[in-house]
Amino acid sequence: MPVKALTATSVARNGVGAFILQCKRLDFHYCDWAGSSKGMNQFLTHTLPAFTAHSPSTEIHISPRPRAHPVIRAHYIAPTPSSPSTFAPQSLSSTANTVVKAVCVRNLSKEQILRKAELLRDGNAAKNRRVKGGRMVRSENEAVRGVWSPLHGAGSPLEGMGPKG
Repeated sequence: MPVKALTATSVARNGVGAFILQCKRLDFHYCDWAGSSKGMNQFLTHTLPAFTAHSPSTEIHISPRPRAHPVIRAHYIAPTPSSPSTFAPQSLSSTANTVVKAVCVRNLSKEQILRKAELLRDGNAAKNRRVKGGRMVRSENEAVRGVWSPLHGAGSPLEGMGPKG
């Protein structure tokens, strides 16, 4: 019996199978004169063209701020009202449909500024939280057996290494 390929194609559904970056705009503020903007000026002249080529869905705004430290501001899509309240309005400025995070990048090299820009671009509007206690999984109801790992079960590399009996 020969195997035939499927002739049907997938049907596009709203929000299914598509990933939308939460960051809509990045603002780069710099100073031409100040020494703390040296890394930002190098980033804007050498690294920014390649960065913008890899993130076509994000708007990039560049503006000078004389006599001020360089700053990157990220504008995110605002959370929906039904989402949990993990957003901190006191630390993030927000408008009706955007949330803004700002990071000061004074005295950083262009590679470090690139990492900060990628972190802001790939992140979301949620406040950064510290994971306490080193727990990988946070749950209201702890699992009786613990967290599953591919090293458990039949065919695992650790099989047969335990006590025999």
